[in-house]
Amino acid sequence: MVKKLRSRERGRHYEWPLLAGLALVSFSTPLMAQETTKRVTHILGFGDAANNANGELSIREGSLRFQKKDAAQSAQVDLNSIQDVVLGQQDRQMGGTAMAVSRAATPYGGGRVIALFSHKKYDTVTLEYRDPNGGFHGAIFQMDKGQGEALKTELVAKGAHLKLTNTETKNETK
Repeated sequence: MVKKLRSRERGRHYEWPLLAGLALVSFSTPLMAQETTKRVTHILGFGDAANNANGELSIREGSLRFQKKDAAQSAQVDLNSIQDVVLGQQDRQMGGTAMAVSRAATPYGGGRVIALFSHKKYDTVTLEYRDPNGGFHGAIFQMDKGQGEALKTELVAKGAHLKLTNTETKNETK
C-alpha cells in the first residue's frame, strides 16, 4: 500500500507543471491579436484605395483592411457588412512586349510552346458590402492562385455573409 501511494505522488509532481502550461496557453491564445495578412492587388472599388495598387489585405478585430505598400492609403470595412464573396480565376501573360515579340519571331510554331510557359494564374475575389449609410459597394482583389478560397473561408468564419446561388438553392430544396 505504501508503494502505491508513492507512485501516485510521483505522478502528481509532473501534473502541476503540465496543467499550468496548458492553462497559460489557453488563456494567452484569445488575448493575442489573431491577424491574417495576404499580399494582394486592389483592382478597384474598395473605399478610397487607388486602383491597381499593391498592398496587404488583413483581417483583424472584426474588419477587413487594405493597406497600400507604402502605407500612404488604407481602407477598411466591417466583416458583418460584407454581403457576398465571389471567387474567380484569371490568367495573365508574363513577359510583356519582349515576350510577345519573341513568340512571334520563333519559327515553326515554337511561339505556341513559349506561350504555354509564359502565363501565370491568379485568383480574383469580389466583395459586395454595405457602407455605414447603407450604400451598396463592390471591390475586386487579385492574389496568387490558391489564396482566394482560403480568404473566402476565413471571411465567412469571421462574420461575412454569402448569398446562395441557384444551384445551392436547388440542392437545399430536394
